[in-house]
Amino acid sequence: MAFSADELRVLRRALAIALHPMPLSDEDVQDCLRLAGSVDEAVGEAGRLRAFLLADLARYRNALPGSVTGYLELLQDALAAGYDPRPDDLAALRALRGRPLAATLLERCQVLAERSVRARLAGRSARLAGRSAGLAAPGPRSRLLALPGGRAADREPDRPRTPAAPDSPRKPGDRPMPKPSEVFPPRRRPAPPPSEERAAG
Repeated sequence: MAFSADELRVLRRALAIALHPMPLSDEDVQDCLRLAGSVDEAVGEAGRLRAFLLADLARYRNALPGSVTGYLELLQDALAAGYDPRPDDLAALRALRGRPLAATLLERCQVLAERSVRARLAGRSARLAGRSAGLAAPGPRSRLLALPGGRAADREPDRPRTPAAPDSPRKPGDRPMPKPSEVFPPRRRPAPPPSEERAAG
């Protein structure tokens, strides 16, 4: 990721503020927020490009052997971008190792695959050790929402709220508002007429 001269100036200022907190002007706060937004946008764009590259790689791999040239070029680009080769890639390269480039890529991918498996196993064992020791894993990085010493430093400290005054006692003549059920009592159902048997008895 490359930064412009203005972005580098803002980044240096933000790092200096992080090391030595001090009040910030509104302009500095806005510059830091703009820089954080630009970094988030660049990270999102890099993720979209990576997903597009991996989708292309899978398409070319499924079209082998007819797409061998394009597949090998895309695999080189993906490896340069930090891609961990999958078992499908290793199988495809073994089938193509008659080509010098494919043989070279196969050796490189085998080394990367072994390193990736070892890192996953080490990470799993570290997580298990952390759980047994009762350690919590750190959460993901959250977005920058505020800077120390920003506009909040200019605000006055919150004053304690005064308790609300108690309700004044009612005068003897005052009556509370009646409820609807008191004004309109519920209707009583009419009693059923006496049955004919009782009349005859």
